Amino acid sequence: MSGFVEKPKPVEVPGLTHLHTGKVRDLYRDEAGRLVMVASDRMSAYDWVLPTEIPDKGRVLTKLSLWWFDRLADLVPHHVLSTDLPDGAPADWAGRTLICRSLDMVPVECVARGYLTGSGLAEYRETRTVCGLALPEGLGDGSELPLPIFTPATKAEVGEHDENVSYEEVARQVGAETAAILRQTTLAVYGRARDIARDRGIVLADTKFEFGFDEHRELVLADEVLTPDSSRFWPAETWSPGRPQPSFDKQYVRDWLTSPGSDWDRTGELPPPPLPENVVDRTREKYVEAYERLTGTKWA
Repeated sequence: MSGFVEKPKPVEVPGLTHLHTGKVRDLYRDEAGRLVMVASDRMSAYDWVLPTEIPDKGRVLTKLSLWWFDRLADLVPHHVLSTDLPDGAPADWAGRTLICRSLDMVPVECVARGYLTGSGLAEYRETRTVCGLALPEGLGDGSELPLPIFTPATKAEVGEHDENVSYEEVARQVGAETAAILRQTTLAVYGRARDIARDRGIVLADTKFEFGFDEHRELVLADEVLTPDSSRFWPAETWSPGRPQPSFDKQYVRDWLTSPGSDWDRTGELPPPPLPENVVDRTREKYVEAYERLTGTKWA
């Protein structure tokens, strides 16, 4: 079993229609037809949305995404129109709300990998491939790949796994021309972000993007971008291939949930328990540290 331990009720705001409650974001539509994205402090792990929130997480994700959108705009336009708070919205939405263009979303998670880890490593150990792409022998956990690769995945509902698919499957689903544009843009954006992160002492191991088409059929970068929720960031000073790498994300949450201290069986049917205060604090610190190291700005 998986999904929400406690699914939140949508906030009722005059003039907004609730569309969707995701793992982290709540999506509304305003009377002008624009999308209103609100990033919560919810935390997900092992296909569960946990009962404990991480303070400031939604604001970190929002502010970091905006920082990246500015640095990628010459490569691909983004969907953000405004950060103004809608009339009547609760004060807690401040700093975590984006007013966005409505797009025809591509039903593919566009993943770029520059380093081998996670599901890519698991596939490589069995077949020496990732999403059907052959890789050299001798790679280990955390190894840098000869060149970044495009490894798309299906987009899953809350409580379900994204599944890696081949480039050929993406071309079958969305057409050869769109698939080629997705691959080219994904790798271009990853390359730019990798270099920016590297200059700040951070390894961008992999990341996922979501794209949509506007009314002119121009590809637009959507959702969040290059945050600790959608990317693996590793400290460059401790990067060492051949072992799991420390990271700026929900590592403390995953480690505690799989430790004897949580008394939780991730293969069972019971939902995960609330997080202890020290795990919440350490996780928040990692999100904030990622923001500060990347942007060079102190988190207020």
